[in-house]
Amino acid sequence: MTRSESTTEHDHVIEVTDLRRVYGGGFEAVRGISLSVARGEIFALLGTNGAGKTSTVELLEGLAPPAGGRVRVLGHDPYAERAAVRPRVGVMLQEGGFPSELTVTETVRMWAGCTSGARPTGEALELVGLTKRARVRVKQLSGGEKRRLDLALALLGHPEVLFLDEPTTGLDTEGRRATWELISALRDDGTTVLLTTHYLEEAEVLADRLAILHAGRIAASGTPAEVTASQPSRISFELPDGYFLGDLPPLAELGVTGHETTGRTVRLRTSELQQAATALLLWADRAGVELRALDVRSASLEEAFLRIAREATEADEDGPTTSTGPRTAAMSGKGASA
Repeated sequence: MTRSESTTEHDHVIEVTDLRRVYGGGFEAVRGISLSVARGEIFALLGTNGAGKTSTVELLEGLAPPAGGRVRVLGHDPYAERAAVRPRVGVMLQEGGFPSELTVTETVRMWAGCTSGARPTGEALELVGLTKRARVRVKQLSGGEKRRLDLALALLGHPEVLFLDEPTTGLDTEGRRATWELISALRDDGTTVLLTTHYLEEAEVLADRLAILHAGRIAASGTPAEVTASQPSRISFELPDGYFLGDLPPLAELGVTGHETTGRTVRLRTSELQQAATALLLWADRAGVELRALDVRSASLEEAFLRIAREATEADEDGPTTSTGPRTAAMSGKGASA
């Protein structure tokens, strides 16, 4: 390994430059994306179905060679240098495909036989909350329990890098929260995690940084806060009896970027949430009125995701975009990428 590769491994456990993947018939599923993930970081890949998430992760896992660009995991090409990467990586696919007649314990033991330095079977099952299901056959597990078994196998080898493809699909609320706690604990212990998920709350809770994919390109990336900050906050309330929209402080002074009314209900969109909420409450106090049904909230990642996806689709319809995508949010922090 060269000095530059060693430095990259230390700073960026995963590094991708202009990555491309093309399937038979010329369909380009991954269209020149670049990203990097720092050691001990959780990075989430988001996108609608067909955006290129799984295609990208499979290239990072070394399951296929890229059609173009460069990918390094722990300083190595995960496809050409698979033997150097695989023992240090854990992979949780969307579906494990376990032998249905084996018990949970037998499945873990079988997998451990192919894993260097595997955890004890009991420890692996305890990590994912399957201790009480150890003697149950795989075919008798629920969908959520099978996902937990998938995760147990991915964690067997004490991985430095963990790839999680839709890790909480099929889990109930309690199981999902427990899995979030486990993933966060792994990150805190130094494991680097790259995950795909359709649960935007999951990305908002777990991810240090994220990228939103659209049509094989990165449409936006950054921390969850940076991505959501690009969207307006909201204030809604009912106008007091006898008052009208024009009686409020001038909307421009509240930083309001848009508004709508439905009957007596007013909804404001603002880029200055604290300023707008403070001015509105001071006005109500001076007027001696109550703002009923008052709701003040920042934009959610879901709102940002939907708007970015919509804008990316509109940009595609209007004409060609650059290889880095129609829109990229401002980014900061370690491992920032375009």
